[in-house]
Amino acid sequence: MADSVADVTHNVHSILSSSDRDFLLRNTGDQVKIDSLKGKKLGFYFSASWCGPCRGFTPKLVEVYDELSPNGEFEVVFVSADKDDEAFKSYFSKMPWLAIPFSDSETRGRLDELFHVNGIPHLALLDEAGKVITEDGVDIIRVYGAEAYPFTSKRVQELKDIEEEAKRNQSLRSILASRSRDFLISSDGNEIPISELEGKTVGLHFCATSYRACTLFTQKLKEVYKKLKENGENFEVVFIPLDDEEDAFKKELESAPWLSLPLKDKTCAKLIQYFELSELPTLVIIGPDGKTLHPNAAEAIEDHGVDAYPFTPEKFSELDEIAKAKEASQTLESVLVSGDQDFVIDKDGKKIPVSELVGKTVLLYFSAHWCPPCRAFLPKLIEAYHKIKAQNNDALEVVFISSDRDQESFNEFFAGMPWLALPFGDTRKEFLSRKFKVSGIPKLVAIGPSGQTVTKEARGLVGLYGADAYPFTEKRIKEIEAQKDDIAKGWPEKVTHETHEHELVLSRRNVYCCDGCKDEGDTWSYLCAECDFDLHPNCALGDKGSINGAKEEEKPKDGWVCDGDVCTKA
Repeated sequence: MADSVADVTHNVHSILSSSDRDFLLRNTGDQVKIDSLKGKKLGFYFSASWCGPCRGFTPKLVEVYDELSPNGEFEVVFVSADKDDEAFKSYFSKMPWLAIPFSDSETRGRLDELFHVNGIPHLALLDEAGKVITEDGVDIIRVYGAEAYPFTSKRVQELKDIEEEAKRNQSLRSILASRSRDFLISSDGNEIPISELEGKTVGLHFCATSYRACTLFTQKLKEVYKKLKENGENFEVVFIPLDDEEDAFKKELESAPWLSLPLKDKTCAKLIQYFELSELPTLVIIGPDGKTLHPNAAEAIEDHGVDAYPFTPEKFSELDEIAKAKEASQTLESVLVSGDQDFVIDKDGKKIPVSELVGKTVLLYFSAHWCPPCRAFLPKLIEAYHKIKAQNNDALEVVFISSDRDQESFNEFFAGMPWLALPFGDTRKEFLSRKFKVSGIPKLVAIGPSGQTVTKEARGLVGLYGADAYPFTEKRIKEIEAQKDDIAKGWPEKVTHETHEHELVLSRRNVYCCDGCKDEGDTWSYLCAECDFDLHPNCALGDKGSINGAKEEEKPKDGWVCDGDVCTKA
């Protein structure tokens, strides 16, 4: 939380008013005099209805506002970045605070510049005198809510110290209880004292029921939970709901064999921050002593099921050794074959046995038609595929693993691909996504001729090197990098050029547009990082460089012959 502005004081009336306006608006249309804000702490909230993160943050700010505003010491002013008045009014109708009239674009623009708004949501907080307390209001509110009031650095540090102290003295009660609640709720709605879980190993199941990966993991967790209970193990699960939908929560709780925090309980948000939640699904393991045993055992449960219990460091070391042994014995069949699902398909739907791919480098291409980055990457992959196949037709194959929403979308996308695929809806996709930790698409995993995983980052290699990246091994990439380093030998590290006022530095670049000739370049550039100004080596050096990066030899002076590092008269 680093402030971009510190110790700056503003005249609130001056920055909020205009030559013909000395008021702000409520969503009822009522006008409120700007002078009425004197003596209040203020939040300048830069936001817009088209901005997803803004829509996600606004309810949190409303919650804080509703808690703080009754004492008359805190007010918020909405500075809209909406596209039109209709969108502004619709969004503002959900806000209980004040706003700059949408028609006053001059004031809104001036405030954007004054508070250095480079992205939204943005919340600048001012004290009673108009002094900027912080411009990191969004982060502070997200993490600490109304507890951060009066939002000073001293108060934020106090809360951080309290957090650290709580972690040192952590117990199940300190994690799950609140001032007004010392219980959890069961599937039938009963209140179960938190004390009944003390002395047990407890999994905190952070879940958004609208997220498919969470619902799939929940089913796996239910299986593991049932087996552990049958084995008489002292294990419990507490559901931490991350959804806002009452019906979805009730449906999930009714089918759950474990306990839950109440929906929209403030402890849910507190735990997200406390455990620094960064991915879903997450299952935090709390040991019998109330201390955190593991920050996320979800992957271990997906991979090892009940064998991951009791989730101790010793158990995870044992599982790591098992995983290494499994990786060492991996074959293409162990990756792509599951029961009688021992085939992939071509575009005609013909089944191609996985056994026919053994001995080739196989790229697993996780992608979908609805995904813009996937559609953008596809032509690059097709180009590399054809080049590699032209050199050795049996060297490579690609298998498309679809995340499309329906068969029609799958068919349309697959029709433009020259390779094979798993059938749409094939259950092997879930296993492969877990195995290779596919958290985003497109993703390209390279399996070598031996069946071993060569790299899970083949997408980046194809993007950088195209067909030259084949066979995607670390050795091959080092060879390419060495070749590219050789290209620039003899070039000066720094140059000046008449087209730019600053010195240009020889720099490695992936892809760029030359500001001299306007053509695309890659690998090497003479760069001014401050201005983001690039020149091809040949544009910067004239006849001492070339567009493709290959160094040209200087011709010797007439009457001289150069051989190696010696030049002699002819």
